[in-house]
Amino acid sequence: MRSTKKRRVRKVFPGRTIRLSKARLAALIEEATVDAYNEAEQALGLFTMMEDNLRLPFQTEIFGLKVTVERIDLTEGDEIVAVCKRSGKRQKVSLPSPPPVRAEWIAAYRYWRRGL
Repeated sequence: MRSTKKRRVRKVFPGRTIRLSKARLAALIEEATVDAYNEAEQALGLFTMMEDNLRLPFQTEIFGLKVTVERIDLTEGDEIVAVCKRSGKRQKVSLPSPPPVRAEWIAAYRYWRRGL
């Protein structure tokens, strides 16, 4: 017999844990992509929600180095990336861990990229 309890998806980041159910992730994705007609528009919808909801800038570690994520960007290939700064240099990288405040949008984007 299958349990009626909702299964939670655990996203583990160094120093932080985000617990979002698949239903919550699906609801976030639906909110961001409701008017989208194709994958590019869906990525744009998720990008817009992140841009509106993430508290930027924030600090994180990438490859063991502390960086500041100044903003997010959408590439020509419809991938959302973080624009990071360290020692006066900027570089675009995949969305980092640990997540910032309101990181549920990063979790929703990662879930969407994997194909729900």
